[in-house]
Amino acid sequence: MRVLVTGGAGFIGGHLAEHFAATGHDVVVLDNFEPYYDLGIKEHNVEAGREAAASSDGSYELVEGTITDSELVSEVVSRVDIVYHQAAQAGVRTSVEQPQKVNQFNVDGTMTLLEAARTHDLDRVVLASSSSVYGKPEYLPYDEAHPTTPVSPYGVSKLAAEQYARVYNEVYGLPTVGLRYFTVYGPRMRPNMAMTNFVSRCLHGESPVIYGDGTQTRDFTYVDDIQRVNAQLLTDDSADGEILNVGSTDNIDIKTLAEVVRDTIDPGLDLEFGDRYDGDAEHTHADVSKANDLLGYESTVDIRTGVSKFIDWYRANEEWYDPLVRNS
Repeated sequence: MRVLVTGGAGFIGGHLAEHFAATGHDVVVLDNFEPYYDLGIKEHNVEAGREAAASSDGSYELVEGTITDSELVSEVVSRVDIVYHQAAQAGVRTSVEQPQKVNQFNVDGTMTLLEAARTHDLDRVVLASSSSVYGKPEYLPYDEAHPTTPVSPYGVSKLAAEQYARVYNEVYGLPTVGLRYFTVYGPRMRPNMAMTNFVSRCLHGESPVIYGDGTQTRDFTYVDDIQRVNAQLLTDDSADGEILNVGSTDNIDIKTLAEVVRDTIDPGLDLEFGDRYDGDAEHTHADVSKANDLLGYESTVDIRTGVSKFIDWYRANEEWYDPLVRNS
């Protein structure tokens, strides 16, 4: 099958592109290489995709450009069967500082993609949304019926994007699925995330820094689980027109996460605390019943196992990954 992964040089998109190339599909990656973090990490994602294609019957093509370029988007969409829309301006904190930029990429870019997909009659568009759409919890865990009251421009932009995808399904009959990711982590993840920073600092004998009092909780989802459910949607139409939580159902407070990382690497280190950032959600916790009912989705990696797996990967790839994390 011919697969387009927007944002395919990024963390999640890179894993999807690598998987589809390794399993014999023809993959096109569209990425604008926004220097939100050190681009060396994106270059390794591209390398992984190309290596996967070289060892299979699949192919890998990289197209450098933005999802806001309607002509370019239409051209690449015309050559594929399905789109995995991972491209976005990431970062809650960035969105607080640059809300218009976030809206341009996350909302306008998504509209550009959906219109191209409708024009070219694609099999499906699978859109990456976020737990940030929920905002302040009225109850936990979040199910998809929970009110959506985002507390950051990023959360608003992801909510608008997923709703546009839903409407394109209802009004135009374009098969779409929105996946609300809950704090995805794993190999080649972005450097400006709590887990990456904790691991990096501890490996260098530095205390992990917690922003806020550490009572904030997160539902951390290992990237393999995200990859698996996306791959299922390549041929499974059971969730067309739906928006689904994809999480681990296992949450942890940030202070405990820092302690788990610290105790695994260097138990002698103290914890440090800094000011909490504006727009950060207080809690996230996924109810994945709907994804389980429609797709049989279940998380396979609990947080403590995942932390151990990530630390092992970090150490094995420290020579190239650590300088890029420290440079960001």
